Amino acid sequence: PPALRKWIRPGPEHHRHINTPSHILGKKTRFVRAFIFIHGKMLQDQIRHLQMRIAVGDQSALQQLHALLFGPLFQLSAAILRSRQIAEEVVEDVFIKVWEQRGQLGELDNLRAYLYVLAKNLSVDQLRKISGKRVYSPEDVNVPVLTVESNPEDLMISQEIIKKINLAINELPPKCKLIFKLVKMDGLRHKEVAEILNISVKTVESQMSIALKKLHYAIQMYIPVHSKK
Repeated sequence: PPALRKWIRPGPEHHRHINTPSHILGKKTRFVRAFIFIHGKMLQDQIRHLQMRIAVGDQSALQQLHALLFGPLFQLSAAILRSRQIAEEVVEDVFIKVWEQRGQLGELDNLRAYLYVLAKNLSVDQLRKISGKRVYSPEDVNVPVLTVESNPEDLMISQEIIKKINLAINELPPKCKLIFKLVKMDGLRHKEVAEILNISVKTVESQMSIALKKLHYAIQMYIPVHSKK
């Protein structure tokens, strides 16, 4: 309902979360496996706290959850639908369903994963209505350009390395790029990503291995080699 949509949405500032960049960790010896710092990382205990407040009818908690998760859910929906307008409507529907089903939230073990699954399912349903496609595959997604930026404290990371990393990320195959985003930029566990995309944990691990190897290859010439004494 329009009134509920307007009430959930805290204002135009929620769009700031849509393209929030990640940051590079300035650790020479950890270039590939720990190079992205999640800006505003969504902690599970914080979401759990909001979940309990929403369950007892706290409207402000739903608005806080919306501000926290609208961006990443929107990105997932937009990648599937290839339409920002429809994706925004889908994600608003996700939060409406959360409020309508608030009495059952206490039974959920992982609200964040549930919201991702719900956003994906609603997006796929919309895609089928629009395109007539009955089969959905992660290979069909159109993940937007992902960007990482250097933190002012990370003085040992040059802009050239940043460019190489961004280029390597955005040259990943769609499925691999989506999995990389969900794991490294959204901070989801492999098991959660497998549940969201309806694939095996081994597939997630395999795709992450491919992504990390490509990133390592892209910047290997910049990694200092320490001679053995």
